[in-house]
Amino acid sequence: MNRGQLVEKILDIKREKGWTWKHITEEIGGMSPILVVGALLGQMKLPKSLAEKAASLFGLSEVEKRMLNEVPARGAPMPPTDPLLYRFYELVMVNGPALKALIEEEFGDGIMSAIDFDLAIERLPDPKGDRVKLTMSGKFLPYKYYGAIGNAQTYGYKEE
Repeated sequence: MNRGQLVEKILDIKREKGWTWKHITEEIGGMSPILVVGALLGQMKLPKSLAEKAASLFGLSEVEKRMLNEVPARGAPMPPTDPLLYRFYELVMVNGPALKALIEEEFGDGIMSAIDFDLAIERLPDPKGDRVKLTMSGKFLPYKYYGAIGNAQTYGYKEE
């Protein structure tokens, strides 16, 4: 069995049992529902204790449980073809340059971590149609100016 086959098995069981992702993530617990669902969809690694809970919930074998605890090959072909995923891609293509400029102006020369990162999703009622609110919080990681000597700045933090 490979990771893709395990994902299909998990999705088949989810359908068969009529479970929601909310039910599944509450049963497994231990970390953000986004990370738990991401792991069950093959994009993240579950810690051993959570892989144990997931394996018990889905009736997985020992090998399948271990697979949930392995670091996966992450990502998908670009650009995405699924309309919802494409909108995220479009959001970054259109707004990315402005976000980059604003982050660099505020923090300096660096990046926002997608590893030391928090992500939350929320439904906001709205009379014109409910809204999806995503909150992202990533650690700022400045570029290191290696070889800097004397009074030269060593990291790309914003200069005052």
